[in-house]
Amino acid sequence: MNAKKKASILLVEDEENLQEALKLNLELENYEVSCASDGPAALKKVDQEYFDLIILDIMLPEIDGISVCENIRIKNMQVPILMLSAKSTSADRVMGLKKGADDYMTKPFNLEELLLRVEKLINKNKQLQEKTNVEDLYQFGGNVINFRAQEAKNGRDETIPLSRKEVMLLKLLIENKNEVVSRERILQAVWGYQVFPTTRTIDNFILNFRKYFEADSREPRYFHSVRSVGYKFTD
Repeated sequence: MNAKKKASILLVEDEENLQEALKLNLELENYEVSCASDGPAALKKVDQEYFDLIILDIMLPEIDGISVCENIRIKNMQVPILMLSAKSTSADRVMGLKKGADDYMTKPFNLEELLLRVEKLINKNKQLQEKTNVEDLYQFGGNVINFRAQEAKNGRDETIPLSRKEVMLLKLLIENKNEVVSRERILQAVWGYQVFPTTRTIDNFILNFRKYFEADSREPRYFHSVRSVGYKFTD
């Protein structure tokens, strides 16, 4: 990988020697690697940090990898998941993929192949996130946003100066119109946080958008908070 920001990986593996070897090899490929040795620790890290990929062993203490994967998908997190398993039957593979894994490798595996799959999953995820950009001007209801000028006009004909972060958040929500954008993705894309602050950070911005653009901020038509999941713009 080049000098751009390192992609971050959560490695969930309870076998100490394998965890150490994989961490070292991934870091040599210029990835930033966090480790967890059991299910609860993995879920805690996923709630607190943004990851570009999760490498997840199935046989884990306390909560197994299948349940961890299922839990992540229930929260509507779209992070790519590569499952590792000592079980090689097609039924196990199908179960892993059914529960939301993007790829599945059986142990022992070829390290070079694993690194290629890791790179492929991260690149695919980045492409999915880079949706078609909206134009400089975007209209909805009686509102007009001028992204380039960093200002907006609302249905009450008020001109509203927008901060850089307001513009970035508006753009992200509008580019993903009618889809829930997770809190983790917003904080990573707009604030660049690796470790997240509270949801109040985004909530305050959403409240401002409602004041700017909604006819009734208590009954929002455009800017929605989806409890425990994220935020959504509908037009």
